[in-house]
Amino acid sequence: MHQILCFGDSNSFGTMPVMGLGQAQSYPVGQRWPDVMAERLPNSQVIVQGQPGRTTLHDDPIEGAHRNGFRVLPAVLESYATLDLVILKLGTNDLKARFSVTPQDIAQSCECLIAEVRARAKNAKGQPPQILLVCPPPIQERGALAQMFQGGAVKSLGLSEAYGAAAKRAGVLFFDAGAFIAVSDIDGIHYSAQSHAVLGAALADFLGSNFFNKLV
Repeated sequence: MHQILCFGDSNSFGTMPVMGLGQAQSYPVGQRWPDVMAERLPNSQVIVQGQPGRTTLHDDPIEGAHRNGFRVLPAVLESYATLDLVILKLGTNDLKARFSVTPQDIAQSCECLIAEVRARAKNAKGQPPQILLVCPPPIQERGALAQMFQGGAVKSLGLSEAYGAAAKRAGVLFFDAGAFIAVSDIDGIHYSAQSHAVLGAALADFLGSNFFNKLV
């Protein structure tokens, strides 16, 4: 059975679009994009490691250093004996005004995560697992989260190109989620249930063509 790890933020965890700060609710298991993807992948176990507020490698001065993906990734990777594929889907929270980073900064942060996966994880053959870098869709500045992400909408438009270049440099698979879904108009950050369904199906199709058919 293929072991697939999804390492992401609230949109992997399954947070619904929020109406106000502190009012977050989550979709039930089965409706999140990793769950939808898992249903369509043969002979696979999909492990969901999504944390609301998780950044690529920044200690959050408000929400806590434990939201730093680079800090927690080693422990997550070492919790599994083997991994065949690691899906990295982070970067949205790096767009918060408090971090003051560019799209290229965020993409290079993802390269640090890629290097960590290669250094710490292995498949059944003792080799580093395959890696899929997923670029999140552009955000909007609206609703309860608008001020938190002030200036992030324009930056987010540059993520696809920056992530694509980073994936090419690192030699990993690349998937642009923004080509298939958009964020909710409610809070400009999170996804509707329909978008989770669309994204999960699109990722399953992508992996069917770019990962599973290359396994030997």
